[in-house]
Amino acid sequence: MKVKLFDFESEKDLEEAINDFLDNDIDLLDIKYQVSIGVCGKEQIYCFSAMIIYNKK
Repeated sequence: MKVKLFDFESEKDLEEAINDFLDNDIDLLDIKYQVSIGVCGKEQIYCFSAMIIYNKK
């Protein structure tokens, strides 16, 4: 069993990275997804992350 972690500031970047990874020859077991938000002054900072749990074929 293996894991692959992804962490991006944009949900679109996360989506593209996950889709690219899923093109590999893997046996997908689960995907855990998380969004967190931070505030720095007047700026909001978003973090979109995912963990893919898989087996190599």
